[in-house]
Amino acid sequence: MILARKAAFVALLAPLTLGGCISLFPKTAPVQMYRFGDQAPPPSAPAAAPAMVFKGPTAFPPASQGDRILTATGAESAYIGGARWVAPAATLFDAAVLKAFDAPGSPRLVERGEPLSAASTLRLDVRAFEARYPGPVATVQVRAVLIRNADRALIAEKMFDAEVPAADNRQGAIVAAFDKAVGQAVSGVRDWTAANAPR
Repeated sequence: MILARKAAFVALLAPLTLGGCISLFPKTAPVQMYRFGDQAPPPSAPAAAPAMVFKGPTAFPPASQGDRILTATGAESAYIGGARWVAPAATLFDAAVLKAFDAPGSPRLVERGEPLSAASTLRLDVRAFEARYPGPVATVQVRAVLIRNADRALIAEKMFDAEVPAADNRQGAIVAAFDKAVGQAVSGVRDWTAANAPR
């Protein structure tokens, strides 16, 4: 009889205990997910024989290479609360580069592991990828370097700066500005590569 009463007491106590535990967990605010680079930039001028270019790894600033959206006001930096990229910004940027080079007449980017040879290597160093205030202004700065594979000599290098003001200070408007800035930067890299890469 005593055992039965203890079992009934434990059975009544269990839901109360679980209910108390569940209420201890903080409620997390929903996070809005964004992407950029989905819209293909304008096609490049057609070339008779597109160059083959090996794509080296893209360097990205540590503060903005992840999935958080970086902002900068003078020397101060912060992330936009409640907003994320759907993947690390470095991954989305590389996908945008590949999409830009898929345009007809563009140089053919050769990635590691492909059974193709290329006369040159394209290296990209993203120097800035942030929304700058006052503004906000989506800012993308990329240094592109072309190296001749035969002797590792420098063929050409150039800095590409894209600054696109957001329509207003909202997440959606800032992301749209990033999308345009990335499109401007990667199409500039593509056209410059087409003009300088050896065939």
